[in-house]
Amino acid sequence: MTVHFRLDTHLDCTPERAFALSLDIGAHERSLAGTGERAVDGVTAGTIGLGESVTFRARHLGVVWRLTSRITALEAPHRFVDEQVRGPFALFRHEHRFEQAGTGTRMVDDVTVTAPFGPLGRLAEVLVLDRYLRRLLSTRNAALAAEAA
Repeated sequence: MTVHFRLDTHLDCTPERAFALSLDIGAHERSLAGTGERAVDGVTAGTIGLGESVTFRARHLGVVWRLTSRITALEAPHRFVDEQVRGPFALFRHEHRFEQAGTGTRMVDDVTVTAPFGPLGRLAEVLVLDRYLRRLLSTRNAALAAEAA
């Protein structure tokens, strides 16, 4: 089984501003300060771009993880995709889309995650990962919305 979900968030800024903020390493770290998330390798400051990668270290679910993601698609200022290239998941793909919505931006997150370890991983997806990741991204998006305003 694979977890797939979509979140829609409104930001009071232009799509260009929302897009740039979403690619900013510092904004990412600030938005997930509660997890201690820090960029420790690759692009560790400023804006990440197409083909570039970043390794984050953070505490999630009581465990310290390292996850390396690469930007695999980028169509400024409307869309980009980051995918895990090394880390705890069998698959992690996050598509970010930005659409004009009145005077602001509709930010859409499409997330697909597959846990490792076969049946045990599927159990973790159902019992923990889906809810945890939705909450984590909602927290991140609320922080980005506050920073964008």
